[in-house]
Amino acid sequence: MGHHYHHDATSSLKLVFLLNLVFTIIEVAGGLWTNSIAIMTDAVHDFGDCVSLGVAWYLQNLSNKAATKSFTYGYRRFSMLGSLVTGGVLIAGLCFVLGGAIQRLAAPEAVNAPGMLGMAVLGIVFNGVAVWKLSGGHSMNEKIARWHLFEDVLGWITVLIGAGIMMIVDLPIIDPLLSIMLSLFILWNVIRNLKVSFGYFLQQVPASFDSEEFTEKLHGLEGVLSSHHTHCWTLEGEHHVFSTHLVMQSSTSRDAIYQTKLRILELLGDEQFEHITIEVELEGERCLLELSDNY
Repeated sequence: MGHHYHHDATSSLKLVFLLNLVFTIIEVAGGLWTNSIAIMTDAVHDFGDCVSLGVAWYLQNLSNKAATKSFTYGYRRFSMLGSLVTGGVLIAGLCFVLGGAIQRLAAPEAVNAPGMLGMAVLGIVFNGVAVWKLSGGHSMNEKIARWHLFEDVLGWITVLIGAGIMMIVDLPIIDPLLSIMLSLFILWNVIRNLKVSFGYFLQQVPASFDSEEFTEKLHGLEGVLSSHHTHCWTLEGEHHVFSTHLVMQSSTSRDAIYQTKLRILELLGDEQFEHITIEVELEGERCLLELSDNY
């Protein structure tokens, strides 16, 4: 069943990547044809989406690769690196386009409003199909890609409205204004996503995990006197790693220790923890980390 899901996720991302690539090429040509800086802005954004989707497609294949002696956690973490690279490319491209839009704002140029309207309809159709294709996806790659493309649909609706206005009223300044609005909106979302990616890349606790609350639950378990070196981080936002050291009463039996570990697994609940390490020291024993040079 896992194999079937993996294949479906890979196929969906492949199709969406190809759709986005074809439309980006159409969009560049359409931006030059209509002389629209707003459409060129979204073309840069869609190029970034192509990189993101290409990385997501590649990593969807790579993520299930077995751990090796060099990558003992497997390859899931590569997706975090991909998101950082893609975010950097998008920010650089959007800053370049934003500069051009500000210059165009000072000296507005005539645009092909009917052509912009046609491009907006195409944009809504292409991105709408892509969002629909990813609507049933459960992987983090698919979820992030879906939101990315949904933002594109909203952007094209904005272009559609702006083109409609310019077909009625000769106001070419609307085009650079749309470009600036789209650039700022996209930049805000890219920076917001990059902030999350940076946090996870630096081994921040997953957003759904409350470390203080969990520590209190650990201390409430029967026979547990205290805990230390409790760590939780995520590989790529979806699959997590957890470790802790427990100090238990000196009379605790081996079976009681095992039952305590099972209870901790229950406390972790539905969180996607792939790697769980629970060390136990009985009261009076020294923690192994105290004996190491790295303590």
